[in-house]
Amino acid sequence: MRAAILHEIGQDKLEVRADVETVGFGPGKVRVRLRATSLCHSDLSAMAGILPQPAPFVPGHEGAGEVVEVGEGVGALAPGDRVVLCWMPPCGDCPQCRRGQGHLCVASLRRLSTPTFRFGDTDAFGFYSTGTFAEEVVVAADSVLKVPADLPYELAALIGCGVTTGLGAAVNTAAVEPGSSVAVIGAGGVGIAAVQGARVCGAARITVVDPVGSRRERALAFGATDAIAPEELKAAAKGQEGGGYDYVFEAVGRSATVRAAYDATRRGGAVVVIGAGAKADQVSFSMAELFFNEKRILPSMYGGGEVRRTMARAVDLWRAGRLDLAGMITHRLPLEAVNEAIAQMRSGEALRTVLTLD
Repeated sequence: MRAAILHEIGQDKLEVRADVETVGFGPGKVRVRLRATSLCHSDLSAMAGILPQPAPFVPGHEGAGEVVEVGEGVGALAPGDRVVLCWMPPCGDCPQCRRGQGHLCVASLRRLSTPTFRFGDTDAFGFYSTGTFAEEVVVAADSVLKVPADLPYELAALIGCGVTTGLGAAVNTAAVEPGSSVAVIGAGGVGIAAVQGARVCGAARITVVDPVGSRRERALAFGATDAIAPEELKAAAKGQEGGGYDYVFEAVGRSATVRAAYDATRRGGAVVVIGAGAKADQVSFSMAELFFNEKRILPSMYGGGEVRRTMARAVDLWRAGRLDLAGMITHRLPLEAVNEAIAQMRSGEALRTVLTLD
């Protein structure tokens, strides 16, 4: 089958090969024929080594397709089911899961060192045990979520990470209050999902901050009331009641933007950190400002709530016409054009590029 391979961490481009096969199918596993996958900035972070992932590996973690085969002991899924992949599924039994914080479960990370692909005599891994830049994957049954048959594959793919992450940050982590003021730093896929989440929650003012003019303009179509460049944020924040926004979402993953988010938040407000950054990138706050300002710093991982529930909520909101998934897709390309998609994302041109796998 076809799949895109990153041979070494740090390489800029992927090799699309036609001689890749899946390995590891058996009890508790599911074979999925992928129909669509979208490109997320986390894929680029893994390629660069910011997110840990052994190489060689098949990137991609926002994928949707249909079940073609189930292993022994898999009772909740059947061939023909339409599914979306979950790159960090909860185990249901660890301390985090028992506390209702399944989005913090790391049990699945033990699978990172288990090959799920092979080309020639070389074993390869799937990014975070998925690897959706391939025509087919073999994953554990808990990494698969059944979705309605009328949800198009390309829209279902978005729910696998970016939409769930951004929407959940607003709905679960921040619990944005109706009538509040919100700023979102970063107008990529996750940031736009956070904008839509804030709108769903009833925010009165939603300001998007991004250096790329086309991305700022695009954000207005998803519910943002204002769109400004980063250098305008300080003045815009001072103009808010209380001298800052009630909630500021950081969807970039850099210490500089986290600091900017903190400074743009009113005293007593909330800074919601969604972006996945580098381990060595440190952000600092003085003890005095932390105490005096009482600004809440709220990291939000994978939607900040039970992942399957947040994904299901995204589907319900889409069905009700309150979540625009189709509008988030700005480019559609075949798998062979994956490097073109990567270049578009790096330039800021693309919001979400869907790779078709039919």
